[in-house]
Amino acid sequence: MARFDRLAVLNTVLEDGLVPLFYHSDLETAKKVAGALAAGGGRVLEFTNRGDFAIEVFSPLIKHCAQAYPALIIGVGSVEDAPTAAMYIAHGANFVVGPNFNEEVARLCNRRKIAYIPGCGTVNEITRAEEWGAEIVKAFPGAAVGGPGFIKDVRGPRPWSRIMPTGGVSPDEANLRGWFAAGAACVGMGSQLVRNEWVKAGDFDAITETVKRTLALIRQIRAEV
Repeated sequence: MARFDRLAVLNTVLEDGLVPLFYHSDLETAKKVAGALAAGGGRVLEFTNRGDFAIEVFSPLIKHCAQAYPALIIGVGSVEDAPTAAMYIAHGANFVVGPNFNEEVARLCNRRKIAYIPGCGTVNEITRAEEWGAEIVKAFPGAAVGGPGFIKDVRGPRPWSRIMPTGGVSPDEANLRGWFAAGAACVGMGSQLVRNEWVKAGDFDAITETVKRTLALIRQIRAEV
């Protein structure tokens, strides 16, 4: 069962403006990455369902973090179907993110009051996802669907849409400023935040510092745009 309800999850995502995401097949490494994100002030973590037996890492990871980092909200990403979503929800996922929109996933998440952030690449997809209750939609892949201009153009006639670009987002100030100035509600960030070379080198302090700096930049940019 989820430790955090849907409103708490959505409010935290919108307040922080950042959803870090990563996958690693080794549990101990995943624990260290989660700890680095939490140490940097991150309050949300999306563990992506991208490898074989990923649930076998996710399940003990979420149990560990509930004790070690009780304020950290952990969800699952790269979910395309309801059976996969149900499996992760049964193991404690607090939110579900997908690369696409799926009605069965939306129905399941609504039934359990789990936040669902589906991937959308057109206005029609965004509209459909919102009709099924999505409070935040993921513009994916963010850079490929049109970058900040896509978000700005969508929010012109639809200012109520909350859009989280993922893909093409980096911790650089110019990049972040472009997204938030266009009206992004938050951003999803993976390999630019949890860099493979840092993980391989065991340099988890670099992840912590990047998260800390990114969250501070987002606060600054939001105050200025």
